[in-house]
Amino acid sequence: MDLLMLVYAFLILYPLLLLFRWVDGKLDRECYILDYECYKPTDDRMLNTEFSGDIILRNKNLGLNEYKFLLKAIVSSGIGEQTYAPRMVFDGREENPRYEDAILEMDEFFHDCIDKLLTRSGVSPQEIDVLVVNISMLSVMPSLCSRIINHYKMREDIKSYNLTGMGCSASLISVNIAQNIFKSRKNVYALVITSESLTPNWYSGNNRSMILANCLFRSGGCAMLLTNKRALKHKAMFKLKCLVRTHHGARDESYNCCIQTEDEQGHSGFHLDKTLPKAATRAFIDNLREISPKILPIRELLRFGIMALIRKWRNRNNKGAGGPRPVINFKTGVDHFCIHTGGKAVIDGIGVNLDLSEYDLEPARMTLHRFGNTSAGSLWYVLAYMEAKKRLKKGDRVLMISFGAGFKCNSCLWEVVRDLKNGNVWKDCIDSYPPKTLANPFMEKYGWINNEDESTFVFPS
Repeated sequence: MDLLMLVYAFLILYPLLLLFRWVDGKLDRECYILDYECYKPTDDRMLNTEFSGDIILRNKNLGLNEYKFLLKAIVSSGIGEQTYAPRMVFDGREENPRYEDAILEMDEFFHDCIDKLLTRSGVSPQEIDVLVVNISMLSVMPSLCSRIINHYKMREDIKSYNLTGMGCSASLISVNIAQNIFKSRKNVYALVITSESLTPNWYSGNNRSMILANCLFRSGGCAMLLTNKRALKHKAMFKLKCLVRTHHGARDESYNCCIQTEDEQGHSGFHLDKTLPKAATRAFIDNLREISPKILPIRELLRFGIMALIRKWRNRNNKGAGGPRPVINFKTGVDHFCIHTGGKAVIDGIGVNLDLSEYDLEPARMTLHRFGNTSAGSLWYVLAYMEAKKRLKKGDRVLMISFGAGFKCNSCLWEVVRDLKNGNVWKDCIDSYPPKTLANPFMEKYGWINNEDESTFVFPS
């Protein structure tokens, strides 16, 4: 009888034990952001309107048409005059940078952000288990990871990952690496560093598809402290719900639309092809198709599916008169939209495709105006803007969307763990955003260039 009772007890308790272990293991696989720090360079690296025009004039390979093209681009870019550039630009050496210039640019960013992040969080460099660094256009030996490990004297068993060539969508790739490590190891701290190296990548030729990058990209970056420690979940800022990566590198058109190359004169630069919008749209649609079922309520997916079927049926019976294409309402599952500040056209395009309001697009527009396109770091400036505006409340869901060379579209959904209101890099200027009228100093100085008929224009010498 006792043996029979033991068998019954085993049959009852063993499944419960398995369930407990499964739940316990799943909790240790969560990915939390404990804190993050966006980089704000010093004021002596700030680009005003007049100096930006002077930089363009320093390129002796530009003719009248290229000069006008660049001025038109910067007038319509949506970028203000408080963005930042590397020091070598202010020294007039952008066309002949030294190796030390690139290292200085990185060191200033690393030391500022990492110091502030670790000090505020109370975590020592020796407690970091995983280090992920993504700087797409700078590869050095020893690696930038090793440089950070050496400076902060991190542990010998730290797991380091140094990413290059991943473009503007690299920060979510870095988060994904940390997320995957969390699935197999408990109680881990991961330090994720995301930025871009502008110093060695200035284009000094006159190819229009390549000189545009000089106008759009600005200095910036972010350091993030991630963990899967269950004991720290109530101190965390965000919890990762899901992350989706889409890569269209197998398509030649997508691969070549955004690529580092040389022009006919041998000048190295970053080529932005006219097929870029098409490639970005394709990757964006495929990415949304995969992430939508993970983040939207079933009722919205059913509504969209039924509307799509009705439209298809009407098209078949009315020979193409089935009405407008149905649009998924992402606001049924998302409270805030964190959009990569690739440019005004990128923000506008996502706004149209997702049917977003100006309130939804405001964080991205203001980030583009204040900090420019900071490549993979841009998402975190947008997130910090929302925090500074006290928009992020406990339980809110934030959708991040980024694009990058390859061609890639990466997105993820974060859940806000607690009310946030610090503001990070925005806290000193947030009260002035958004301004009643978004000033465009470049329009005021160079807006006349949009007049195609100015026959009296003289190219400055």
